[in-house]
Amino acid sequence: MKIKDSLNLPKSSIPMKANLSQREPQMLTRWEDTKIYDQIIEKSEGHPKFILHDGPPYANGHIHMGTALNKILKDFIIKSRFMAGFDSRYVPGWDCHGLPIEHQVEKDLKAKKIPLVKTDLRKRCRTYAEKFIDIQREEFKRLGVFGDWDNPYLTMKFPYEATIVREFGKFVEKGGVYLGEKPVYWCASCKTALADAEVEYAEHRSPSIYVKFPLVSKVPGLPEDTPVYVLIWTTTPWTIPANLAIALHPDFEYAAVRVGGEIWILAGELRDLVLSGMGVKNYETLATFKGADMERLVCRHPFLEKDSILILADHVTLEAGTGCVHTAPGHGQEDYEVGLKYDLPAYAPLDDDGRFTEDVPFFAGQFVFDANQAVIAKLEEVGCLLKVEELEHAYPHCWRCKSPIIFRSTRQWFISMETNDLRGKALKAIDQVRWIPAWGHDRIYNMVENRPDWCISRQRSWGVPIIALHCEDCGRVLLDAGLVNRVADLVEKNGADVWFEKDLNEIFDPMPACPHCGGKNFRKETDILDVWFDSGVSHAAVLQQRPELRWPADLYLEGSDQHRGWFHSSLLESVGTRDTAPYKSVLTHGFVVDGEGKKMSKSLGNIVAPGEVIKKYGAEIVRLWVAAEDYRNDIKISQDILKQLTDGYRRIRNTFRFMLGNLYDFTFEKNAVSVAEMAEIDRYILHRLAYISNRVLKAYEAYDFHVIYHTIHTFCAVDLSAFYLDVLKDRLYVSHPESPERRSSQTGLYHLVNVLARLLAPILAFTMEEIWQAFRPFTPFEEASVHLTAFAEIPSSFENRDLADRWERLLEIRQEVSKVLEEARKNKEIGHSLDAQVTLTVNEKTYDFLKDYEVELDDIFIVSRVVLEKSDGAPLAVTVTPAPGVKCERCWHYKTDVGTDGEFPTVCGRCAEVLCSLA
Repeated sequence: MKIKDSLNLPKSSIPMKANLSQREPQMLTRWEDTKIYDQIIEKSEGHPKFILHDGPPYANGHIHMGTALNKILKDFIIKSRFMAGFDSRYVPGWDCHGLPIEHQVEKDLKAKKIPLVKTDLRKRCRTYAEKFIDIQREEFKRLGVFGDWDNPYLTMKFPYEATIVREFGKFVEKGGVYLGEKPVYWCASCKTALADAEVEYAEHRSPSIYVKFPLVSKVPGLPEDTPVYVLIWTTTPWTIPANLAIALHPDFEYAAVRVGGEIWILAGELRDLVLSGMGVKNYETLATFKGADMERLVCRHPFLEKDSILILADHVTLEAGTGCVHTAPGHGQEDYEVGLKYDLPAYAPLDDDGRFTEDVPFFAGQFVFDANQAVIAKLEEVGCLLKVEELEHAYPHCWRCKSPIIFRSTRQWFISMETNDLRGKALKAIDQVRWIPAWGHDRIYNMVENRPDWCISRQRSWGVPIIALHCEDCGRVLLDAGLVNRVADLVEKNGADVWFEKDLNEIFDPMPACPHCGGKNFRKETDILDVWFDSGVSHAAVLQQRPELRWPADLYLEGSDQHRGWFHSSLLESVGTRDTAPYKSVLTHGFVVDGEGKKMSKSLGNIVAPGEVIKKYGAEIVRLWVAAEDYRNDIKISQDILKQLTDGYRRIRNTFRFMLGNLYDFTFEKNAVSVAEMAEIDRYILHRLAYISNRVLKAYEAYDFHVIYHTIHTFCAVDLSAFYLDVLKDRLYVSHPESPERRSSQTGLYHLVNVLARLLAPILAFTMEEIWQAFRPFTPFEEASVHLTAFAEIPSSFENRDLADRWERLLEIRQEVSKVLEEARKNKEIGHSLDAQVTLTVNEKTYDFLKDYEVELDDIFIVSRVVLEKSDGAPLAVTVTPAPGVKCERCWHYKTDVGTDGEFPTVCGRCAEVLCSLA
């Protein structure tokens, strides 16, 4: 027999290289063929439900790293909740209506010079959405995400559209919907109102001007022969034509200051700052008075034939400007609200293109931002411009076309925040929800507490119509829940197109009568509902419609921007119709940024696309990236980060390869050793495994996935690779195949693979499946996939605190020995650690402790010999010298009995004994 033939060398069926980009598609095909998701659902039937409700991504374009992050996080939760014993379904969804799709279709039609007909446009939008649903579905599946991909929910499916209409009808029935005129975010480029969630802030340069308004009213105590002016400051000169008032704070002190031959009024606290900024050095304060004393005094508009009254408002601050706030109720929410108190109209003389209407002298037909310079020139012409400069500041932009938006008062449909106490109920509901992280509570609470009424109308084509009728005879509106529900029944059968394609007499039979004048001459409302209303009713359209799900959801999970988006609209919709939130918990994640923490953009060239990462590294590395970072903060990604993760992945994979390779001749039922009979080192690693399992399972419950990755990676790198597996090599490769110590170690490896593969399955879905296929022959398990298993139950016998304390002390000593061995290597006193003899000089207490492990110390330290000596001095001194004897050709240990066996003269006595038994 050749000596090498007697070694128990590993024969793992797991390839050395992962080749993830090639092997993962094979795994996906296998899952598809075996209908793995259906098997999971069948197995979980009857278990307690855990429902994560999918926030629908927009069906427009390929997925990006942000959408990959979101879907993978959800997959971690769905898979881990199933393995924890829950019936955890995943019904994916898509948001299909709205401006982005309509914008792209319009762009294509214009390029082909095809006329824009609403009914044709809607059909093309539907086709466009279907195309990208199919694309994104395959991209999500490529990430290893399990779900009911054949039956997702789509906001454009007829039953879903009917639910949108019915939910709108519930607000109508409760009297919460009204048609009103007030300022809203308006995109002149897209020609529609925008929701808060459709607005993003970007740096913008605006002209900053100081203007004086002539005060017409007399102020007691001021000379009557001197002109008096009230000073305002604004960064939107184009709104000056719409000025109707100047707001003062009732409690601020205002100063009347003589400057040359004029008197200027401004906040006393800002006086010196403003005047010095204008280069005014000589001035005299004539009087001071409270803002409340000036209420309803009248100013004259600088260049238009109209008045501007002084009003009082608490939103006035001293942070910037003059303390006298230019007020245009048609162009700002706060201006509008204070204007209501003074019966000021919401005057906004603009058309849908953002151009001044004909009733605006000097500027009719000009686009508002272009008109800034014209307004400034006019103010200068009439002598009312005091100062102009440029200011760079965060300004709202349209999320789709990226153009700066305007605040414009228009006629829109709203859901009242006060009717039926929607605001108060929503705030109470927020308090009943678990927000993860906890700061999410305050963020959405403050938004709801301070938000205006919900503008639910959009001036677009691709969406669900607002079911309302306008009486052509009296001009009033007919808004009736019964009529809304009649239309909903038609929508369920024919889709929302029915509203746009059929005449009213086809929709309503008989035709209703106007409750105001009795007429029956109506026209349809042409506005569509806000798409956030569409997605906000998903709890009703999905959770309450699909019997396998449950309402309310256990969890909503989206990016932190959804506090003002889907979380927000879902909350208001559910509270408005059901008086409670549609979710028990809400979890938010941050945004994906580059390696330097910068936002990804095409202009910076720092975009990392999922498809490119998968092609180079495999989807498993994308999943590992999601798990490795604390997703509650912004998550960095770069090639360097991906390389580091690949190294971490290899560490985990190779740890499993080693363990599986050493189970090639082991089956649990035939060869396993009971815990009580296992060697101490093996029992110690089982104790550590129990701790790791407990920590990881708690982390799954808390959604702390980065804790899972780092816990298991550290366990593989430190506890296993650098200690346990290293120590085991001699026993696994050199001992007799049937020896109790080898079978003990194999039993330890078996438990490690069984527990760790399951713990990692939700995260490393592909790799743990591959490992499970290699592991199953050694087990009695029937599950054909790791994803059909549950998390392993850890026997109480694995935990042994006293034994763990002893081995942790041994490891501390081992660490000290390793330091001295490394120093000896550097000094070239030894090569491999097996070249060494270690002498431990220790005090009596340590000596007595180590004496119990004397025969194992050479294995623990991975040296050829360990000598124990007592000392009255320090508790531990380590000396390293070359080991005596000759190197065994089989085990590489230096032994003094090498050559004593005549049949095997090149090996030590231990190896000779094994070889003889195998001969």
